[in-house]
Parts: sequence; structure tokens; C-alpha cells
Amino acid sequence: MNPIVLLLIIVAYFALLLWVAYRTGKGSNNDSFFIGNRKSNWMLVAFGMIGTSLSGVTFVSVPGAVGADQFHYLQITIGYLIGYVVVAYVLLPLYYRLKLTSIYGYLQQRLGQSSYKSGAWIFIVSRLVGATARLYLVVNILQISILDSLGVPFLVTTLVILAMIILYTYEGGVKTIVWTDTLQTTCMLLGLIICSAYMLNHLNLGFFESLNEMNKLGYTEVFNTDVNSKAFFFKQVLAGAFITITMTGIDQEMMQKSLSVTKLKDSQKNMVTLGFILVGVISLFLFMGGLLHLYGTTEHVSSSGDQLFPDIALNHMPPFISIIFIIALISALFPSADGAMTALTSSLCIDVFGLNYKNISERDKEKFRKKVHLIVAFAFLVMVVIFKLINDNSMIGLILKLAGFTYGPLLGLFAFGIFTRFKVKDKLVPYVCVAAPLVSFFIDKYQESIFGDFKIGLELLIINGLLTFFGLWLIRQDQSEKA
Repeated sequence: MNPIVLLLIIVAYFALLLWVAYRTGKGSNNDSFFIGNRKSNWMLVAFGMIGTSLSGVTFVSVPGAVGADQFHYLQITIGYLIGYVVVAYVLLPLYYRLKLTSIYGYLQQRLGQSSYKSGAWIFIVSRLVGATARLYLVVNILQISILDSLGVPFLVTTLVILAMIILYTYEGGVKTIVWTDTLQTTCMLLGLIICSAYMLNHLNLGFFESLNEMNKLGYTEVFNTDVNSKAFFFKQVLAGAFITITMTGIDQEMMQKSLSVTKLKDSQKNMVTLGFILVGVISLFLFMGGLLHLYGTTEHVSSSGDQLFPDIALNHMPPFISIIFIIALISALFPSADGAMTALTSSLCIDVFGLNYKNISERDKEKFRKKVHLIVAFAFLVMVVIFKLINDNSMIGLILKLAGFTYGPLLGLFAFGIFTRFKVKDKLVPYVCVAAPLVSFFIDKYQESIFGDFKIGLELLIINGLLTFFGLWLIRQDQSEKA
């Protein structure tokens, strides 16, 4: 496929995003940017959050991992659904009752100022790492498949894409993202369906016939029954539930969109609906992963992992499928990056710099917020370059692994606040939040010496959260309050 044609398609797609941003960003203010004026339609939010929850990592990495991990990822997805129910009926009522713009305001009210700042900084680091890892994956694919042949350096590619995201989120923030995410999720899902349909037709297989072929090669195994394995089904389901509770329920980016819905009941509908839809959508991604491996065998494709889908779509399929793949890929890129950039800007402005409490005009607050937005974009650039140097072959595994270290303290903080009535020695909380991930790192690194054949996988997040909870218990004060 001609790289110039693909580049022009990307430019045209971006022009459409800018038009949507222009239409939805009219009359926006700080309240629009941070929380969409609390007027978002819950159905739009639910549909758009599919794209945010999946991202380019799911689009490329989940199908690519089927050859090595079979359909085991579905175990984690079942856990996701459990997690979304917990978020809907435990956390959302709390946030709506307190009328929070930043969810870390709960930690301030419940535990104190240092706990509040710790929670905000943990989110900032966690979301920065996770979002830029996802961004890197898609930027790198675009670089290898299109821009290397045009002589465009990786750094320039990253700068241009970040500039695109800044342009359409600069004014409207959440108010705009709710609509752009809906557009992008639609394009991504259409790409998934069209690419799968083409491969079925090319392989001359029906749906059940293809599953039978995948089964012969061992791809369709869902439940791993080896207790010692990292992929043991109970570990994976449990880890999936806690990943959702942390990476959605106590994550400012995801909650920022949910809190933009006017009524609690509608926001709960959004969350539960999202959970059921994701089970179906990820099942389709795994099915497509099986098809990619069948297709790759017939076409003698040597690529594997994250490179399998791009290689097949761009080099072993007709040009119209290559175009659909590129559109779907960049549609998967933007929802995770734009929402993260907006949420990080919001958290820095509100939680770190206390913008809501500054005695300055709304115009000056808006100028300050825009400067912070640019600083966040620069941080994205630095992190993407770092991931380029790491260059991991399976970003989905790396992202979930990093989440275990970065989100664990948030899990412990919120759990302690919700399930106990104790106050804590607030000034000591940051030390607990640093110590828990460090201990978790050493447990993970030396797990063979500690546990023998028993392998710790994604449940490292739960261990990290428990260590944080235990640390907070040690610094509790001998007084109680209603949570």
C-alpha cells in the first residue's frame, strides 16, 4: 500500500476530528474541560469509553498474543465485568454524594491533605506510564509501516500526533472527548468486524469452522486450570476485577467521563453496560487473533506478537483492508491518549496546583490550565521516547505489569478509607505509598525463591494494595469517624 495514500487518509481523519472538536467545543469553559458541565449523555459516554478502555494495545496486542496465550485473556475480561459492577454500586454513589470533580478529593476529606496529594500523584504517574505505553505502540506501528519509508524520524511522528491531540482537546476537554471517543470507537469496531469478515472469506471458512480450526491448533483454550501458572483462571478473574476497580473506579480519567453524566443512575447504567459490551468486544478481538494466526500460516507470515496484525493488514491483504486497518488503528490510538492528557491536566490543575482555590479570574484560570496541558503533552513525548528505547514485543503484558506497581497504593488508600473508620498519621502516608510498590517489586523479582513453582502474575496489584492497606493500618490513629 502506498505510504503517501495512507498518510493522506490519516490527515483526512484528523481533519474530521478537528471539525467535531470545533462543533462541540463552542462556548467551553473550565467546567466543560474538567467535567463536561455534568451534561453528558450516558449512552454516548458508555459507547465512547469502549475505545478508551481498549485502546491500540487491545487492537494489536491482544490478537497478536493468541498464538502464545490462547484465549486466556477472556478470563481477565470476566473479572473486568465483576469490577465494573463494584465501581457502579460502591464507588460511583460515593463520588456523586460528595459532588467531586476530582475523585481524589475523597482522600482529602477522609484521610487528610497528604493522603489526597499522594493519591493524585500516584494517579498522575500511573496514567502517564499507561497512556504513553499505549501511545507508543500505535506511533511505532505507524512509523514502521508508513513514515520510515518517507524518511520521517520517529521523534517528528510523535510530535505531530501529540500536536493533533492538543489541537482538538485544548478548548473543550471532556465535553469534546465524549463525542470524539464515540466517533473513534465506531471506526475501531468497524475495522475489527470488516477485517475478520475478510479473513473468513479469504480462508473460505464459516464462523464455527474457523473455531474448529483454531481449536485444532490449541488457540481456543479459555480457562487455565494449572494452579501454579500465572494464567490460572482464578488468579486472572480476580486480577481482572481489581484491574477494573483501580484502572477505572479510582482512575480520574475514566471517572471524569462518568461523572460528566448528570444522574447517578444513568452513570451506573453507563458503567454496567460498558462491562457487558467489553466482554463481547474482547471476545471478538480474540476470535480475530485466532483468524490472524490461521491467515498468517496460509500466507507464510513470520511476524508474531504486536507486529502480526500490522504486517498482515498492510503487506498481505488488499489495499482497501490496509486503509480500514489504519483508520481503525488511529481510532484506537486517540481515545486513550486524549482522555489521559485531559485527565492529567485536570488532576494537576485541581489536585496539585489547587486551581479551584486560587483567587484569580476565570480567564486566568483558563490560561493556567492551557499551560499545564502543554506541559503534560511534553511529558507524553518524553515517555514515548523512553518506551521506544525499551521496545517490548507485547505491550499489553507490560502495561498490566506496570499497573500492578503503580495502581496498588491507590487501591490500598481507597480500600482503607471505605472499609475502615480509622484516621491515619497523614504525613506518613506518602512513605507507605512508596514502600508498598518497592516491597512488591522485590516480591515479584524473587518470587521463585519465595514461592517455588507458584507463579505470581497480575495479582501483584492486589498484593501491592494489601501492603499499602497494612502500612496505613500501622500508622492509624486511635480515633474513628464515619467514612
